[in-house]
Amino acid sequence: MNIHRIYNWVSPYFRRRRNALFHKIMHPQPMDLILDVGGYSEFWNSMNCSSRITCLNLDVPQNSCGASSTLSYVRGDGRCLPFGEQTFDIAFSNSVIEHVGDLNDQKKFAEQIRRVGKSYWVQTPNKWFIVEPHLLALFVHYLPWGIKKRLTRYFTVWGLMTKPSQDQINDFLNDTRLLTERELRQLFPDGTVYREKFFLLTKSFVVYNVGGRATK
Repeated sequence: MNIHRIYNWVSPYFRRRRNALFHKIMHPQPMDLILDVGGYSEFWNSMNCSSRITCLNLDVPQNSCGASSTLSYVRGDGRCLPFGEQTFDIAFSNSVIEHVGDLNDQKKFAEQIRRVGKSYWVQTPNKWFIVEPHLLALFVHYLPWGIKKRLTRYFTVWGLMTKPSQDQINDFLNDTRLLTERELRQLFPDGTVYREKFFLLTKSFVVYNVGGRATK
């Protein structure tokens, strides 16, 4: 079984709740320009959003699969966005900021989101939730780097199913830095933090700023 099937079993429930919250708070309009940093068309196909979407990634999908009259792809780095100030009505990012590098890189990412968007919406997992959402393992993300390096291959669902090499494990651990609520508030000082709950525990955060948008 491919691990993405497990992700696909779990994620729709949370995605539906998050999508409803996005529409309720941000109230996207057909003429709005939305920049999705790190996003793909598959996500927006399930969003029921008629706004004009630009998906920015380090690599654009071959043949720009999923591109349409309302969705396009552009190559770029979320830490240095190739757009002017407030180019987009909404700057959007879903589970990306934890993958851009160290805290300094995350600061650059947050500054760029706030710079190019008149409003913004950023989601990221909670570092202190008991399950590491990428590895699908309990508590392993609380451990020192060296111990995580040894345990990831045989004591996480991702490791058992993907069978990564040690280099792949090292790359994942180096490129994944989960955030606490306090850090998120420091990165987005003008934002409002919403806590996504799972059995009374905070699974992840959404930080948003509506700017001058009319909301429902």
